[in-house]
Amino acid sequence: MSTIERIAHGSHWGAYSLLVQDDRVIGVEPYAADPDPSPIIHSVPAWADERRRVLRPMARRGWLAAQRAGRLASAAERAARGTDGYVAIDWDEALALAAAEVRRVANEHGNRSIFAGSYGWTNSGRFHHASSLLRRTMNLVGGYTGHVDTYSVAAGPVILRHVLGSSDACQGRASTLHNIAANTETLVVFGAISPRTAQNEAGGLALHRLTDQLRAMKARGMRIIHVSPQRDDLPDWLDAQWWPIKPNTDTALMLALAHEIVAGGAHDAAFLERYCSGSEPFLAYLAGTSDGIPKTAQWAAAITGLDPAQIRALAGTLPTTRSMLSVSWSLQRAHHGEQPFWAAVGLAAVIGQIGLPGGGVGFGYGSLGGVGAPVTRSRPPAMSQLGNDLDSFIPVARVTDMLEQPGAAYEYEGKTRHYPDIRLVYWAGGNPFHHHQDLNRLARAWARPETIIVQDPMWTATALRADLVLPACTSIERNDLAGNRRSDHIVAMKRAIAPVGESRSDFDIFSALAHKLGVGEAFTEGRDEMGWIRHLYEQARGDASERCGADLPGFDSFWRQGVAQLPADIDHTYLADFRRDPRQHPLATESGRIVLGSRLLADKAYDDCQAHPAWIAPHEWLDAAAETAGMYHLLTPQPEGRLHGQLVHAGPSAERIPDGREQLRMHPADATRLGLAEGDLARVSNDRGACLATVVLSDDIRAGVAALPTGAWLTPAARAGEPELSGNPNVLTRDVPTSVFGQGCAAQTCLVTIARWSGDAEDAGLAYDRDLARRFVG
Repeated sequence: MSTIERIAHGSHWGAYSLLVQDDRVIGVEPYAADPDPSPIIHSVPAWADERRRVLRPMARRGWLAAQRAGRLASAAERAARGTDGYVAIDWDEALALAAAEVRRVANEHGNRSIFAGSYGWTNSGRFHHASSLLRRTMNLVGGYTGHVDTYSVAAGPVILRHVLGSSDACQGRASTLHNIAANTETLVVFGAISPRTAQNEAGGLALHRLTDQLRAMKARGMRIIHVSPQRDDLPDWLDAQWWPIKPNTDTALMLALAHEIVAGGAHDAAFLERYCSGSEPFLAYLAGTSDGIPKTAQWAAAITGLDPAQIRALAGTLPTTRSMLSVSWSLQRAHHGEQPFWAAVGLAAVIGQIGLPGGGVGFGYGSLGGVGAPVTRSRPPAMSQLGNDLDSFIPVARVTDMLEQPGAAYEYEGKTRHYPDIRLVYWAGGNPFHHHQDLNRLARAWARPETIIVQDPMWTATALRADLVLPACTSIERNDLAGNRRSDHIVAMKRAIAPVGESRSDFDIFSALAHKLGVGEAFTEGRDEMGWIRHLYEQARGDASERCGADLPGFDSFWRQGVAQLPADIDHTYLADFRRDPRQHPLATESGRIVLGSRLLADKAYDDCQAHPAWIAPHEWLDAAAETAGMYHLLTPQPEGRLHGQLVHAGPSAERIPDGREQLRMHPADATRLGLAEGDLARVSNDRGACLATVVLSDDIRAGVAALPTGAWLTPAARAGEPELSGNPNVLTRDVPTSVFGQGCAAQTCLVTIARWSGDAEDAGLAYDRDLARRFVG
């Protein structure tokens, strides 16, 4: 028997060693220094499972016939995306077809008609980073239309850039959790601080610190108020006081707390005067002098479903203790999602503790593993995308609008822009038919582009709707580096096995494509895979030395050891310099101070994003009419055992959903009212679509609210008009922007009806595999 090798690697779920025998991954061992390793790492060997891998270049039958006939696919042929079969072709023809389409669209329509958005969690590697390499290629041939912001967090950063001068407070550079654990006395958690989501980090991480930091908070006796429709968005051992708020109403609670503090004369007027601009319209709104509605605890109670006495009591506590407000990313993924982030800043300003250790406000703690972790002081490794000569982009969640409305005007951050006329979509390392909203609407718009190229290791729902599919290998089949600006470690990602099938690394694919486009030397700069990895590491090492005086090991030592640590601040206080001297350290805002009343937004006079933080009722929420109609507010959280849709049929994810169908969590009282029991199949529906899900019951969710995690692989039923089989919640979510200002994803604003399903209920995983098998026609 051959020996077992231990090969250093890493991914979104942490650092680990792959146990390899006879070119097969037989196990995974977590990084010894990680205090709380993610169980998802044990799913990684399933990446080599051929059953859902793209094993060779494939072309959609109707599109390929048109290409070989020297014409474009007709509208009817494009409409066959998602139902047509695939033909295997060789790599040379596949790359020639891809290069020809890039040239044709650029020459006939201009590079703005190439959408290289490729948003996704492709892998943790900083070198084989599919979207970066795609953009590097397109920038060398004249540019492309891209995207800004992310589905996870968009409205929040947009408003914070105008209110605080940057998005640092929600991108992992607010006060660290260590700082909070050491100094905060009252912590109010709006949403979640959950190890479930903190097990993940884009670009990877080495140490999962959140649980240790939460235990330190408990050990200090910190008082924690948890405001969320789901009690287990915080670990139960924290003994937090749970306030089961109606979804999408946190802004009203924040405004009421601010009102009660001001009405009681406990606000920090000196802080508002020295550090804020636009306080007057904000205070007038709180008092009701501008609209006739004082934002009292009683007013908020009617909206939120909370106890007004509790609201008043908390308002009395916040200014008298060192208080921190934690707002999760999920709150801004809602209609008017800018408002809870801005209102949290307004409440923190009224309290007056911004810039003090353990005080103020922070966003996204626990939303990813690096948010709240030590703040890195040097640059992590990253592959250069080069410069895009085109000023052509869309807000990330407006893909369907762009495809449906070429040339139409839209607003973003106060400026008017226009959607391009997209003829070619090149998507590498992502799956919009997982993360986009209202997937039935996206499917209709997806028929419009003339060509869609998808580059991915897996037959995702997006790959099954492509014209040309290029097989990329996974990270365990190539060498790379993990690291990002929210992680204080660089992790070696060493190749463990040979590429599966005919798959190639993303670098090899784009290098070959670049050569066909005549820019191969500029793309590679004369470096191969290990040459680039060495170069990127040495760039990061040099920056750490020049910027921080840190002495990282040389590349060869690092590659042997598998991990290198970057310099970082563990005890960081957000805006401490600004508080110490706002003139010497002004914010990059319209006033140089914290903006509570915006001149820009006052001039724009938007209905859905006013000039100060405000309560604006969402399109869909649990108001009296919705409750009377028997509607439920649907939340779409991250699942426990996977990240998005990755490894959905492996390891801890497969244990949760053995038939490939996601679980719908409901309160027992709601299930009883609907005649549902644990394990029943439910039809979840609204006027956008319907899906099937397996009922699970829990007292940890507010009555009137249901939760259906994201990531189930979109599996339409065999018969038209029947519900989607896997429990994909994005057949239900509404594809509208948070506002015309922020244009973010509003997935958490969604009402549904729920009923027992008595029809056929085939295994969703088997149905997907059968559909996959029938498409290979030659």
